[in-house]
Amino acid sequence: MSRTPDARARDTQTKQIQENITNVEKHFGDLCQLFSAYVRKTARLRDKADLLVKEVGLYADTETPNLKLGLKNFADQLAKIQDYRQAEVERLEVKVIEPLTAYGNIVKTKRAESELQRATMDATRTTRQLEETIDDFEKQKIRDIKKILGEFVTVEMTFHAKALEIYTTAYQHIQNVDEEGDLEVFRNSLHPPDYQSGLEIVRANSKLSLNRTGTSMSKSGTMQSRTSSRQRKRDDEEDEDEEEDDEDEDDLEEVTDDEH
Repeated sequence: MSRTPDARARDTQTKQIQENITNVEKHFGDLCQLFSAYVRKTARLRDKADLLVKEVGLYADTETPNLKLGLKNFADQLAKIQDYRQAEVERLEVKVIEPLTAYGNIVKTKRAESELQRATMDATRTTRQLEETIDDFEKQKIRDIKKILGEFVTVEMTFHAKALEIYTTAYQHIQNVDEEGDLEVFRNSLHPPDYQSGLEIVRANSKLSLNRTGTSMSKSGTMQSRTSSRQRKRDDEEDEDEEEDDEDEDDLEEVTDDEH
């Protein structure tokens, strides 16, 4: 028994509806899996960044004052970005993943409706109803994919715009570290106060020793000069005494001669 043109048209429409539903089911399912993986990767990136924030903070505690402050501020800004990344993850789950996941049920419902209409309605009514069904499905599919992808872009733009602002602040914090100030602190740390005091004492003692040595040498020279002078004076006095003794002896000889 040959099939009527209406029956063949109805079969063609039914096949087209099923193919469209199957196509949407496949690709929306793939999109859902990939977006889910994207969100999981983003969440793991957030977790790694949290560890990075912690490590920067620990390192900051070991550094010189200016670098410490810069690193702490940098870590604070990086932590803020992870707060926004967490919000990004939550929004993607609600506005992208959930609608795509729900589309599986929508597809199954549309497939069941088309099968039921084909089986229960007369040829003329079935053809018209199938056309309305596939038309409605196409409209909803287009609106839904536009909304889902639009939400994805909006969430990502919101995050990256805020992240750019915060990254700019983080960059400024780390670039504003006073290098010379920290170098001075580091150099001073190589010579602690006790070392400086000891060094000053050694220098003072050395200076005092030099002064004393100079003074001693000066005094020694003076004493030697005075000793030499006194020695010369004693020598002169002894010479004078010898001359006086000679004169006395001469006088005595003269007196003796006179008496004779």
